[in-house]
Amino acid sequence: MRVTPETVRDERAWVRDRASVIVPLINETRERLGTLFETDVDPVSRAAYRAEVDAVFADGEVAVNVAGCVALLRDLDVAGDYPGFVVDEVLGRELAATVAGGRPLSLLAEATFHLVDVRVSEDATAPGDDAGTAGADDLDAALAAGFQTRLPGWKWREGESPFAVGSGDDGSGPGNLNPDD
Repeated sequence: MRVTPETVRDERAWVRDRASVIVPLINETRERLGTLFETDVDPVSRAAYRAEVDAVFADGEVAVNVAGCVALLRDLDVAGDYPGFVVDEVLGRELAATVAGGRPLSLLAEATFHLVDVRVSEDATAPGDDAGTAGADDLDAALAAGFQTRLPGWKWREGESPFAVGSGDDGSGPGNLNPDD
């Protein structure tokens, strides 16, 4: 496979066009997680998803890696499927983590990927050329997990963290841990 700027643009368009499939997966996942963690999580609109796709692909280093993973998963097939179980899972986890961003979000996206993946089947999510490939369900699960993690709507992500330490040279600011001041 060769990834060029044109490849990245094409994969961005493909990911944006998946809004009708990915957004319902995001919202179903948020409902399930909200129930599990006894919290309300805001749903995501197609417009918010597409805007976040644009944000991910605006960072060139992230864009080329996301595009590469998407292209690999779109084309990945293994005779009998099960022998290829590991490679599509690894690529799916990595794609979810890359979309979500750095730690701790990347780790949350990897965990969420498995939650989504067990509920997605390639026949339901990959119409057309991608139907029946081993990577199709993992691709949709990865996009849903990554974007649901990075998009707003989780109360714990709103506002400043109570664990933030002040950044002033004198150690002042919120979270100052110096008892002598």
